[in-house]
Amino acid sequence: MRIKHIQLYHISLPLRSPFVTHAGKVTDREVILIEILDEDGLSGWGECVPFSTPFYTAETIDTAWSMLTDLIIPEVLNEPINHPNDMVACLRPLKGNYMAKAALEAALWDLYAKQKRMSLAECIGGVRDKIEVGVVISLGENLEERLMEYVKAGYKRYKLKVEKGKERALLENVFSIMPNLPLMFDGNGMYNEEDMEKIVSLDDLGLLMIEQPFPAGDLVLHRRLQQQMDTSICLDESVESYHDAWQAIQLQSAQIMNIKPGRVGGLTEAINIHNLCQAYQIPIWCGGMLETGIGRAHNIALASLPQFTIPGDISASNRYFERDLLTTNIEVHEGEVQVPEGYGIGVQINREYVEFLTIRTIMIGSEGIL
Repeated sequence: MRIKHIQLYHISLPLRSPFVTHAGKVTDREVILIEILDEDGLSGWGECVPFSTPFYTAETIDTAWSMLTDLIIPEVLNEPINHPNDMVACLRPLKGNYMAKAALEAALWDLYAKQKRMSLAECIGGVRDKIEVGVVISLGENLEERLMEYVKAGYKRYKLKVEKGKERALLENVFSIMPNLPLMFDGNGMYNEEDMEKIVSLDDLGLLMIEQPFPAGDLVLHRRLQQQMDTSICLDESVESYHDAWQAIQLQSAQIMNIKPGRVGGLTEAINIHNLCQAYQIPIWCGGMLETGIGRAHNIALASLPQFTIPGDISASNRYFERDLLTTNIEVHEGEVQVPEGYGIGVQINREYVEFLTIRTIMIGSEGIL
C-alpha cells in the first residue's frame, strides 16, 4: 500500500449535551484520529474510540496512544502491507488493545478503498445505498422533548440508558408518551444473578430487545435469561472477537448481536462476525461509540452489509455535536442515512477544525518519529 507516514491527532470535541450512563458522564468526546498518507498523496482516516477512563472497556485514550505510537504503528510500518487484512496477521502477537488496532486498520481500509477507486461500502461487499438508523437517549436528557425530536426525524429504533431499579417506570413513561415505539434498553452490564427475576419481569413490555444486562463475558447468565424470556437478549461488551460470537451462538446466550468495529478489533473482524451471524441467521446491528463523522462514516459502510437488519446507533452528526469534523454533516432523512458513494469512507475532513481541536499530535515514518 506504499505507506509514507502515519500521523495521530488527539482531539477533544465538545458534546451538545452530556452523555450519561450509570457508569459515568461524558461532556467532551476525546478521540484519536489516525491519518495514513501514501506515496501518491492519498490519505486514509481512522478513529480510535475508547473513552478517557476505562468504564466501557479496559482501554483508554492514553493507553491507546501509547500502544499506537510505541508498538502498533512501528510494527505495521516494518511489515509489507498489501491489504488491510495483512495488518491483522501482523499484529496477532500483540494481545488485546482492540480499539487501538481497529483505528489503524480503519485508516488502512479507507486508504485501500481510495487506492482502488471504490467506496468503502463497495469494497467490503455492502448491498445498500441507504441504511435505517436508530438513536440513543442517555440519562438526564429531557425525555419527552428528545422523543418528539427523534420521532420527527424518523428514527427507526430507540435505545434508553436506564438506572437500576427504575427500568419499568422509565420504559412505561416512554410508552405513555409514544405507544408502540420500537424500544429497547441498554443494561451496560450493571446487573447480576440476583437481578434475574427483576429483568424477566419486564418481558410483558414487548421490548425490541434488552442489550447486555450482565457483565462482559458472562455468557452463562445471558443464556439463562434468554431461556426465560420471549424478549430478545442482545450482546454487546461480551463479544470482542469472532470466537466470542461463535461461543455465544453455540450456547444460545442471545438472539441478537451488536457489532462495534472498535470493540472487536477492526473492520476485518467485524466482517467475519457478520458472516458468522449471517450463516446462523442471527440479526445484528452496528453499535456506536459517540464517534465523530469519521468513525460514523466507517460504521455506515459496515452497516451496508446484508445481515445488518436492525437499525444501528448511527445517528446524525448534530445528535451529539454542534460542529462535526466533516465539511458536510451526516444527516438523517426519514430515519435513513445515505451510504457515501465517494472513494473510501466518502466524506471530507475539515483539517482546519481538526488542527484547532488537536491536543497533541505525532507523525511516524519507517525511520521513526518525524
